[in-house]
Amino acid sequence: MRAESRPRPLRRRAALTAAVAAALLVPASTVSAAPGDPGVLGTAAGAAGSGTLPLRDLDLDALTIPELQDRMDAGRLSSVVLTGAYLARIVALDDELGAVLSVNPKALEDAAASDRTRQRKGPRSPLEGIPVLLKDNVDTEQMPTTAGSRALLDSEPDDATITRRLREAGAIVIGKANLSEWANFRGADSTSGWSAVGGQTASPYVLDRNPCGSSSGSGVGVAASLAQVAIGTETDGSIVCPAGQNGVVGLKPTLGLVSRDGIVPISAEQDTAGPMARHAVDAAILLQVVAGTDDADAATAEIPADLDADFADLDLDALQGARIGVWTLTPEQAAQVEDDTEAVFAAAVKQLEAAGATPVPVQLAYQDEIGAGETPALLAEFKRDVNAYLAQTPGEHPADLAGLIEFNAQDPVELAYFGQELFEQAQAATVPAEDPAVQATRDRIRQLARASIDEVLAQGPGPEDDLDAVVGLTNTPAWQTRYQSVDGQADAFVYSTSGPAAVAGYPNVSVPAGFAGLRGALPVGVSFFGARWADAELLDIAADFEDQAAAREEPGYLPTVGADPQPDNPQPGT
Repeated sequence: MRAESRPRPLRRRAALTAAVAAALLVPASTVSAAPGDPGVLGTAAGAAGSGTLPLRDLDLDALTIPELQDRMDAGRLSSVVLTGAYLARIVALDDELGAVLSVNPKALEDAAASDRTRQRKGPRSPLEGIPVLLKDNVDTEQMPTTAGSRALLDSEPDDATITRRLREAGAIVIGKANLSEWANFRGADSTSGWSAVGGQTASPYVLDRNPCGSSSGSGVGVAASLAQVAIGTETDGSIVCPAGQNGVVGLKPTLGLVSRDGIVPISAEQDTAGPMARHAVDAAILLQVVAGTDDADAATAEIPADLDADFADLDLDALQGARIGVWTLTPEQAAQVEDDTEAVFAAAVKQLEAAGATPVPVQLAYQDEIGAGETPALLAEFKRDVNAYLAQTPGEHPADLAGLIEFNAQDPVELAYFGQELFEQAQAATVPAEDPAVQATRDRIRQLARASIDEVLAQGPGPEDDLDAVVGLTNTPAWQTRYQSVDGQADAFVYSTSGPAAVAGYPNVSVPAGFAGLRGALPVGVSFFGARWADAELLDIAADFEDQAAAREEPGYLPTVGADPQPDNPQPGT
């Protein structure tokens, strides 16, 4: 791909390098390292250019949070050393990856405080001392929250509810992850992983390939071991697609399980934050910390009182005796999806069988009507919800959507690679409170999306006939990153199964399943989705499949594997 096709703002790179340098220059008096630790950076700096980072002879890519906690409890590792190692990887790798938009300059101070707390009182939670990346549409008081837009560079929000919960749990907010600007809801021909603030995020497997979006930096950040776990957000596909294309686990929770307070919105009818991690157990631990009711988000009041919220207590025999619906491709879809990608999905179904599950071929109804109504509903809801967010967020920034449109039209960077057609359509739309037809559309597509899943799960007259979950292909291999104004083409999105769970507000988790594409170098995931509030059960299934398939491999950072043809109908995730 041509060099000009990967725009990376020099200002962002310089600011990021300075922030990491500031974090790494914490005075020695503030650092509380465990006995025998090799210093803040240890061996990280020398090994950060490879996919495997030795940390006291351990493979950081493979380490899980429980393993890290065991070592910290035993005094063989400290949060300061762990955080310093991740900061060193950001320095070494992120200039090529563009996954981290900003770094917390107090990350090592926070890590030292965590180490002191552990020594005095013990860990506050399973995330004590664990570095976490937050997608840069999650509000943070210590760092900017921009949604990738230069219009929000001077916003001054407080911590989002989930940010506060992470800090109270002892997690180290190491930085903010780059994203598709405005969560891929600004231009019809957007390029996933690009933002005017952060530049372009690249796949760590093949650098000229797209990481999908909009949680691009979150997916790449954990895939490349720039943090242990990350928070992404999804309206439709924005957690599961970058999870699939970057070979990590990503959970879009049930709508209302995780507070959206302090998160830049697309629509309160579909938006949710969720965990992204290299390991299912880490995603479950992260969810356990951030989930729960919040007076600032009315949707969380619907969490059942008897919900199983012990998400990290995973059952690795969950597939034994389970009945899993297999969402098969139609002949038209199969004609678009490459044979090697279909082979990954077929192998995944065989692995489900090997783990004791019974696969049941299914098709989900109502998909055309759901798809036809989703974008009109989101446009109206975006206008309502982004205006409300801007109105309640302190700092110097446009007051509303109309102001954002005007800002972009005058800015020298914002519209350089694609336009703002979705912004303009949203501004022209009537908000739901003023238009019964908009609300009727939302009610109808939500009803149909829920029915499409509920009807498939209920396969027969008795509970023994029901399905435990539905599995589908998360993604086709990553396309080459292109820009509308440079290449005449943007995202070359082929296929997705994210829509029903997204519109229904039901949980959906993507797990690595294999590799396809040129040279077999590009990750492919499978997605398990199921009933409302079945997040714990889906995480059990995901963890069992992860254990059975063992499909994840660490990134290789290949420059390219060559070009392949692109389909005609790009559909970027939001």
